[in-house]
Amino acid sequence: MTDRIAPRSGVAFTLPKDKILCVTDPEGGQVGDLLAFRAADPREAISNGRTFDYEETIRLTTGNRLWSNRSNALLEIVEDSCGVHDFLLTPCSEATFRHFYADKPVHRGCFGNLADALEPYGIAADAIPVAFNLFMNVPVGSDGKIRVLPPTTKAGDFIRLRALDDLIVGLTACSAYDSCGGSFKPIDYRIE
Repeated sequence: MTDRIAPRSGVAFTLPKDKILCVTDPEGGQVGDLLAFRAADPREAISNGRTFDYEETIRLTTGNRLWSNRSNALLEIVEDSCGVHDFLLTPCSEATFRHFYADKPVHRGCFGNLADALEPYGIAADAIPVAFNLFMNVPVGSDGKIRVLPPTTKAGDFIRLRALDDLIVGLTACSAYDSCGGSFKPIDYRIE
């Protein structure tokens, strides 16, 4: 069964070990922020720094794993039709909107959506790490400057990740204007 995350919202759910999470961009051009915490102790969470270190790349795709702050692999990317994701930028928040979008209405962003969705699992807002931003297009220039460009996804692009432990997952349909090319669309997911 496929579930849909409405534009600019988020969900949280459990993902048992060895199950596959398939996340799809049903219309194209949409980002989804993904968080993962070890269910037995949610203080263990995905870590961009550990992941970059152990995977020796910032361009994560099929065959790469997402590592935790305790140096355990939590997820493995088993299939990826897009190949463009970001693990540098933090979830957008009210502060993000005030900083980058002063001429647009403030939104609680992915951070607020994740905080609300994860609260029933005992995960506080201060425990939210940098998200693995599915389908987000953040090129890094030779001078080290980063840009946020519209996603390269087409309708139906997807990523499939295998849980390497019992996990709590937070997932959004991103709310930031630049991340999604100025439009907001849903994100679909299913557990296989």
